[in-house]
Amino acid sequence: MELAAFKIALSFLVVVGLIQLMNPVARRIGLVDRPGGHKAHDGHVPVTGGPAVAIGVLGPALLLLPVTPHLASLAIALGILLVVGVLDDIYDLSWRYRIVAQVAAALVLVYVGDVKVEQIGGVFGFEQTDLGSLSMPFTVLATVGLINALNMMDGIDGLAGSITLCAVVMLLSAAVYSGNVPLVSELLFTAGAMAGFLVFNLRLPGHARARAFLGNSGSAIIGLIIAWASFRLTQSPSHPVTPVLAPFLIAPPVIDAIALALRRIASRKSPVAADRTHVHHILMDGGFRVSDVVLIICTASLATGLLAALALRANVPEPAFVATYLAMLAIYFAVTRHPDRTARRIRALRQSLNDRLSGGKAIVAALDKESGGQPEKD
Repeated sequence: MELAAFKIALSFLVVVGLIQLMNPVARRIGLVDRPGGHKAHDGHVPVTGGPAVAIGVLGPALLLLPVTPHLASLAIALGILLVVGVLDDIYDLSWRYRIVAQVAAALVLVYVGDVKVEQIGGVFGFEQTDLGSLSMPFTVLATVGLINALNMMDGIDGLAGSITLCAVVMLLSAAVYSGNVPLVSELLFTAGAMAGFLVFNLRLPGHARARAFLGNSGSAIIGLIIAWASFRLTQSPSHPVTPVLAPFLIAPPVIDAIALALRRIASRKSPVAADRTHVHHILMDGGFRVSDVVLIICTASLATGLLAALALRANVPEPAFVATYLAMLAIYFAVTRHPDRTARRIRALRQSLNDRLSGGKAIVAALDKESGGQPEKD
């Protein structure tokens, strides 16, 4: 326990120190996120979260842990994403360069670290479904998809980092439960690094706005780490965890990204076009504050993962997990088919609840006034 706390604290302090050092430099070299378009934040915010998190995870891990092919592949893959991501944050590269970098990083995981999805469990009712020759393309698709899902969720202060920390906590819990000690050690550094970043990214007392962003480099880095950890968790023969659990540990961004792509395709728009129709935008347009939205989505993420884990312990058949996930996607897609309409309904519901609460308070106040503020005597 003491060693675990040390690992978390070490990465936490590394990230906090690096962001404090890098923020002034970032402003001088133009590594900042400028408001405009669909970006509604105030001022030029340093995009130092990505480099800080990458160093905060890899530095302590490479220093204190054995350099296995798994860890080496992560280091190389993160290096690719960091270089391209920082260039993108400065020069606003075409999305095609980002996709090429993401594919290259996924291939490094496969061919350097042998980190890949080789079986998807009993999703079709069989004991285990091996992917065979589809293993490599499936791994690349899953990695690139998760990276971009988290990138899309990086739209308001604290959300992407908080969702990632929730996923890391759940992955850690599953790794501890399955006895996957190497993965536990590696994820502890990620937990500390994300907590350190959130000190600068969450809206905390005394800091009404974020003081650092992840940027495209950071969202790619956290997406890759979650994918890498998920593959390590669910593809280990010595510490088996069924692959059907992994999608439930990061459900909100994945479901939101898929539904968003379907909505855009149905509207004959590009799936990669930027807009304000993500779940966090809908909730904010519905009247919730930024901190409220972060809390709501993180609560949903943790609840989904916990319920899925409990269902596994109860021996619920694996095909039921697939059906449940598809049902969640279908319901979310139907509810958010027209984002503006959904936001208006949320706002109307909140107003109705507020009116009822206000009416209840008025009744209590009137009764209290009538009794003179004193309790009635028998």
